[in-house]
Amino acid sequence: MLARHCSRRRALRLAGLSAAAPFLLPAADRPAPFHGVLSGEPTAEKVAARVLADGGNFVDALVAGALAGAVAAPHQTGIGGYGASIILARADGKRVVCIDANSAAPAAARPDMFKPDAKGTVPGRVNETGWLAAGVPGILAGLQLALDRHGTRSFRELVAPAIQVARDGFKVSDGMAKTFASFASLAKSHEGGRKLFFKDGVPLAAGDTYRNLEVAALLETLAQRNSVDSFYRGDLAQRIAESFQKYGGLVTAKDLASYQAREVEPLRMEWNGIDLRTAPLTAGGLTTFQALTTLRELDWGRAGDLKPPSISAIHARLEALRLAWADRLALLGDPQHADIPVAKLLSADYAKESAAKVRHAVQAGKVLAHAATSRDHTGTINLSVADKAGNLAAITLTHGNSFGARVTVDGLGLTLGHGMSRFDPHPGHPNCPGPDKRPLHNMVPTLLLRDGRPVLAIGGRGGRKIPNALFEVLTRHVGLGESLEAALAAPRPHTEGNLHLELEAKWPAAEAEALAKLGYKVTTAGSATLSAAAFNPQTGEARAAMR
Repeated sequence: MLARHCSRRRALRLAGLSAAAPFLLPAADRPAPFHGVLSGEPTAEKVAARVLADGGNFVDALVAGALAGAVAAPHQTGIGGYGASIILARADGKRVVCIDANSAAPAAARPDMFKPDAKGTVPGRVNETGWLAAGVPGILAGLQLALDRHGTRSFRELVAPAIQVARDGFKVSDGMAKTFASFASLAKSHEGGRKLFFKDGVPLAAGDTYRNLEVAALLETLAQRNSVDSFYRGDLAQRIAESFQKYGGLVTAKDLASYQAREVEPLRMEWNGIDLRTAPLTAGGLTTFQALTTLRELDWGRAGDLKPPSISAIHARLEALRLAWADRLALLGDPQHADIPVAKLLSADYAKESAAKVRHAVQAGKVLAHAATSRDHTGTINLSVADKAGNLAAITLTHGNSFGARVTVDGLGLTLGHGMSRFDPHPGHPNCPGPDKRPLHNMVPTLLLRDGRPVLAIGGRGGRKIPNALFEVLTRHVGLGESLEAALAAPRPHTEGNLHLELEAKWPAAEAEALAKLGYKVTTAGSATLSAAAFNPQTGEARAAMR
């Protein structure tokens, strides 16, 4: 581990606590030297910019930005959010690694704990909200592991801006106020929720100030200890476990103590001379890569009827996605607890088999026949960073849906993510709940390398729409050679394997009509939001992009 020291002066500067340099204020209006870029969440961007300007590297900026963003966007994620997925590459491209900080189910979890009723609904939706919906939170462990192995600064220093955000607070928006009202009865059921989401006995309203002084105190304690270890093994872990026990949850102090974020190898594929890497299961990138390998096998986008903007090219793209989603929802889960055919799904033979199915469907002017169940998933942020040395990384961190499980640990201000909702509730499914299992999720932090050097870090927010949004951008940027900006700007489709097809409003009406005639049930809806950081090794220039 690198030795890290943090002077009080530097910590105050990064936190913006000195009157001369509040971190939320812009720099003076003069050309500034390039230190790096981060995109994904406004507060995180400002914090990361200050870390990079102060000499921190890409992981330092990522950790500080993630901590501050987790406090500033409490509906999307939080330090009690269920999980994070990280991918990072050194500038020379010789080391590309991922960090799996997904939630783990408690030891008491059972395959039938969320068994659906005759209508297919989990009684009381207890897998989505409430104490049973929360597993062991992984975000802090993942950030600590990334910092220990790849950062240069101390946790004490990098958490300072997040403490300031939690202490100072911000104005509640109309949308957030409506969300508070929607879970007021649940929030009132425990002390932590009553303190955090209410003012004078009623839910916080638009224009009120949302502060989380208990989370500020929690983070100050971790800062003093310069580590998150006591969140999992110590007095803080005991307090978290006590709230679970008090309110009928399953997570115990032993579950917290046994949790480990882990460094894992990314999935890898090549297309048109670009080396693509993405986080492995239980992350969502396998689905994106599986669909891309089918297009690669079809020689999609190069010539003939599969060259855009033909309807056949769009049809093939959608069917490749539908096949990947059908496999995702039927076959995927935690590979440490089930036999998951990862190698087969990304193999050349399976790509040929899938390509043949797609080609037949396109030639017949029909859609492939298989069923899948759609599901709303929201509540995430993604941060992508490039530093001045050309090191790149992306992190996605999430509560799950808005405010996650919608329960808060007494005395700590810690709202918990609902990682247990990401399990399939049907016993016997590869992704059903079980002791210490990690659920299948939708985070897809991804890196692109050209000539052995990292050139792009990208990921997204938007639940199940994230893998498809990434697929669309990579199809255009890598498959067709479009610029990153053009690929991000293009309208995107969304399918989860069934015939329901969502198209963004900018999608050409004539194409939408043609797809409807093929048999898709076409509606208009938004896509995920992707945030990217690109670096040019030849010029040393970097840019951020987001849509």
